[in-house]
Amino acid sequence: MAKSGYLSKRITFITGNQHKVKEAQGIFSHFQIEVEHVDLGYPEIQGDLDEVARYGALYASKRLEKPVIVEDAGLFIRELGWFPGTYSSYVQGTLKNKGILKLMEDVQDRYAEFRSVIGFATPKTEPEIFLGVVEGQIAHEERGEYGFAYDPIFIPNGYDKTFGELKREIKNRFSHRRRSLEKFALWFEDYRGD
Repeated sequence: MAKSGYLSKRITFITGNQHKVKEAQGIFSHFQIEVEHVDLGYPEIQGDLDEVARYGALYASKRLEKPVIVEDAGLFIRELGWFPGTYSSYVQGTLKNKGILKLMEDVQDRYAEFRSVIGFATPKTEPEIFLGVVEGQIAHEERGEYGFAYDPIFIPNGYDKTFGELKREIKNRFSHRRRSLEKFALWFEDYRGD
């Protein structure tokens, strides 16, 4: 937690996703970090989540000439060779949850991970990367109205409900994004940028 008397810091979060902004604001408020939201598109290279986040953070920080964070996340299903992985956004827009459930129809091993990577960069520094992971299972059907994207088909370990059935306050206590954002926030508390 932030120390009392600690001066507020501000970070620019590059995303077009309002759900991510709200989640970040809730988490960062505990660290007295203000979130400035900028919807600045950046080229998403093909590669691992950390490569995408590194490239996006560096690109955006140089374009805006200030420190920024970007976040890239994905659903990784073991039995599908960790698909959709870095293609999660594209697959969500095309196959949707119903398509993933169809691919999983006769699959016994339903282990999956939600992974989130925060990339931080300034115009003068190499990017820093912060990984958050939540392990779980793929449900047999969509359940719940909360959250977005794959939330209604992902059951986190230790729960019998999907992310889509858990209210945001509960999900935010342990989500993959919370874990990566908290790792960043703890590091950022001691950051002494130029």
